Amino acid sequence: MYRLTPGTQVREEDFGLLFYTMHGPRLYFLKCGPLLEARFFRGEMTLSDWAGSRCLSETDSLRLTESLARLMEKGVILEC
Repeated sequence: MYRLTPGTQVREEDFGLLFYTMHGPRLYFLKCGPLLEARFFRGEMTLSDWAGSRCLSETDSLRLTESLARLMEKGVILEC
């Protein structure tokens, strides 16, 4: 499960998600199209559960996992 770090907001865009963090300030783009929604970052559902309910391919699931890891490294999201 993932949630936003304090001072971070996420907004849905046509390309995917736009993250804005006040720690900088910085913008981060996650080109995921409709695969992931802002509400995923409420910390209520694992990526496996989210992916399973959307029939994501193994490739898409792996890409999302890698993208989420990069966002964690940058301090945009937390794993809970």
